[in-house]
Parts: sequence; structure tokens; C-alpha cells
Amino acid sequence: METKIQEKWNDGMTKANDSYMKSKRITIDPITRLEGHGKIDILLDDKGEVERAYYQIPELRGFEIFCKGKPAEDMPQITSRICGVCPTAHHMAGTKALDSLYKIQPTAAARKLRELVYSLFMLEDHALHVYVLGGPDFIVGPDAPKAKRNILGVIEKVGLETGKKVIEMRKKIRSLITYLGGKVIHPVLGLPGGVAKGIAPDDLALFKEVAVSSLEFARFTLQVFKDIVLNNEEYLKIITSDTYTHRTHYMGLVDENNRVNFYDGRIRVVDPNGKEYAKFDTDKYLDYIAEHVEPWSFVKFCYLKPLGWNGFNDGDSTSIYSVAPLARLNAADGMATPEAQAAYEEYFKGLGCKPVHHTLANHWARVVEMLQAAERINELVNDPEITSKDIRSIPFETPSVGIGVVEAPRGTLIHHYETDEKGIITKVNLVVATQNNSARIAMSVDKAAKGLIHGGIASDGLLNMIEMAFRAYDPCNACATHSLPGTVPIEINIYDKNRELIDKISR
Repeated sequence: METKIQEKWNDGMTKANDSYMKSKRITIDPITRLEGHGKIDILLDDKGEVERAYYQIPELRGFEIFCKGKPAEDMPQITSRICGVCPTAHHMAGTKALDSLYKIQPTAAARKLRELVYSLFMLEDHALHVYVLGGPDFIVGPDAPKAKRNILGVIEKVGLETGKKVIEMRKKIRSLITYLGGKVIHPVLGLPGGVAKGIAPDDLALFKEVAVSSLEFARFTLQVFKDIVLNNEEYLKIITSDTYTHRTHYMGLVDENNRVNFYDGRIRVVDPNGKEYAKFDTDKYLDYIAEHVEPWSFVKFCYLKPLGWNGFNDGDSTSIYSVAPLARLNAADGMATPEAQAAYEEYFKGLGCKPVHHTLANHWARVVEMLQAAERINELVNDPEITSKDIRSIPFETPSVGIGVVEAPRGTLIHHYETDEKGIITKVNLVVATQNNSARIAMSVDKAAKGLIHGGIASDGLLNMIEMAFRAYDPCNACATHSLPGTVPIEINIYDKNRELIDKISR
């Protein structure tokens, strides 16, 4: 198996390198405003038209290997080190996997505390993308000078006071995560059957104050989005253009009423026409999700297993699906809170269809989700049980297999652990959001390049518009990368000035 994969990789890279040498090539390296690292290689034909654009991730995550032999209860802390931007997602998925592993249900108060922290995290993380990572493409402009396409350019456009508001709100939210999680980057809150800390009654007023501010902030952000993006006809044309459109399946967690749920629920999938394709318990994910390997990336490409791998194609016959805000809204019948529901209805009415297939509509969907997160924070801090001291059920069952799933800001996140009878990890499978999205991201970058580059002309602003195709997903490449067959295979082809291959070095 290992030899065949290595041979496939070598053969693929040889063909790819030969193609690079015969055709013109544009490289965006590094790509910007994302979590992790990446580059885009664009191959042109003799007329300057795009033959293929590759979204490549040149980094390696080895957590599934080096977590073997570790005590299972350490996994929520270990896996939170995968990424400094979405540690709370990994921590919470890991904690839920421990519940499953030890066959224990958290107490009602513990569950609410977990969901409170997770809602705070969703709001804060979405705000990061809206204002810092994805926002500059619209707030400043997709073809603005690169020196302006950043948080400083955003503050210059929206005003210093608005910039201060964003920074201050994120600071307040992160302080509450730190209160319960011990630290905001690598929280230590989750335990099998509960949490390590609750809210002292004397401190509840602070939580309620921040909750009110967070809802005001979410409303403010929606209005900013309407004023700057939705009121700009040119932006709307870009968002709804065919260049940024793919008809795929969509996946997300839903509650018993098929409403969006970030923390818990069943996994629902709808097809490109919006019809329910599947709805299943999270422990059945392997019946529906499979992974495809390509020789030009360390990211594996997820697809719907019952449909088989049908290539990087969209339409009714596709087996590719998407996760993240756009997908969550498509996969659900609505939002779980009233203001978010109103925004959800306005979203689909404004775009004129459901499901929405426009990749850049992820940004609008993200703001809708900010409202639900903020409303849920207010519901939870006003729940009488939130200050209960009954915050953990002690597990007694012998561990075996545990699966935990949450909706990370960037999509469905699955942690799957297997252990021996002493709770020592023997197998780990992590299916992260960006990995679920990887096939659609690759298609989006390729289609954007083909739709935007003609005659070999590629300005800086145009190349940024190609980057917008992946940036809408808010990808975390550090989370998503795998390597097969377990090492990083390297092949270097050396050509002379006439482009003749004269030597080859490989590992």
C-alpha cells in the first residue's frame, strides 16, 4: 500500500513538473490572510489561458500519529495545539469524544457551560474573519493596493472608533473564555462528563454585561455588512458571478428541528437542489465520509462515500460536499434564535435561491451566524442553571471508541479516538473542517483562475480575487494537512537552460 502511494505521488509530481516546464506559470506564494500556509500554482497554455490552477498546502500535521500512546484524557489539550486560531473547536470536539469514549453524559449545567464557551468562541472567531481576514476584500476592496488589504486598511475605511469597538469586543469575549477555560489559546475546560470550572454567582453580572454587548456587536456587524457590501452593486455582481459558484452538496449539524446548531446535533446533508440526502448520528460518519488522495497536495479530499469519488466536478452527479457557514445555512431549515432567523430569511431572499451556491456568500452567512452565537450567549447566561455547582458526572465505564463532533467556525469537525482498556490511545482520526471543504476549495481556486486570467494578464488585484476564492471558506491549512504514506515525499527535477531533464533527486 505504502509503495503504491509513493509511486503514485512520484508519477504525479513528475507529470506536474514536466507540465510546469512546458507551460507558463504564475505562482501566488505565499497566499495570505488565512490560518496556516499555502500557495497557488497557475499553469497557462500558449495563449495565456489557464489550463489548471492548483491550491497547494506545503505543511504537515502529524497529530494522528504522535497522539498514539498518549492518555485519552490528554487529547483535548494536545489537539488544541493543532491551531492557535481554532483551539476551542478542537478542545471541545476532543472533550465530546471523551464523553463518547467513556460512555458518560455531562451534567446539564456542564453542557450549558460548554455551549456558552463555544458560542463565545464562534462569535469571536467569526469577527476575526469578518474584520481581519476576509473583510478587507470588501471593506477596502478586492483590487485595493495590497498594503491596504489588512486590518489597518479596514480601520482607515470604517473609522478609528469602529476599529476600537472590534478590538475591545474581541478582548471582552476572550476574557470570558479565559475565565472558564483557564487560557484562551489552549483551554483546559473540558473533562469527560463535564467541565473543570463553573461560574461563580458573584461573577455572573460580568457575563451578562458582555452578553448584551456581544449582541449589540453582532447587530452592528450585520449593519456594517449591509452598508458596505450589500449596498454595493459591483460587490453583489462579484458574489453572484459564475466565477465563484459551485453546485455541490452541503453538510452541517442540526438540532431536532433541523435548525443550525454549533455544539451538538445530528449531521445533515442536502444535495445541490436542497433536498435532504442524509441525516445521521455523528458516530456513523464513516458510513458517509471518505477521503481521496491527490499527488499534488498533503490535504486529503473528502467526498460522500455512498456516491463514490467522481472527481473535481460539481452539479447533480457530484460527490463533493461543502461545510462552513454557507453550507450550514443550506443544510438547515433555519436558525435557532429569532434575530438570526430573520437575518437567515433575508439572506436567502436577497440571494434569490436556496440552496445558495455562491462561494463568496459565505461572508454573509458568517454574519448571520454571529447573531445566533450572540443570542445564544444571552440565553445561556440568563439560564438559572448556569451557576450550578453540579458540573461533572464521573465516568466508570471501560473506554473503547469515542467520537466527538462540533461545528468549527470553518465547518464540521470530527474527532475519533480508539483506546485500549486503560484509556491509552491506539488510533486517532481527525476530519477537520478545511479537509471537508478541500475538494470544493480546490475547485473554487481553479474556476476563479480560469474565469479571471485571460491572455496571460494577471495584475496584483486580479490575483487577490483568485485568493478570495479560498479565503471565503476561512480555511485552516494547519488543521487540514495529512501526509501519505506517513512521511513527506520530496522529488526535485533539475533541468538545463533548454528545459531538458538532466537529474532527479527523490526521497
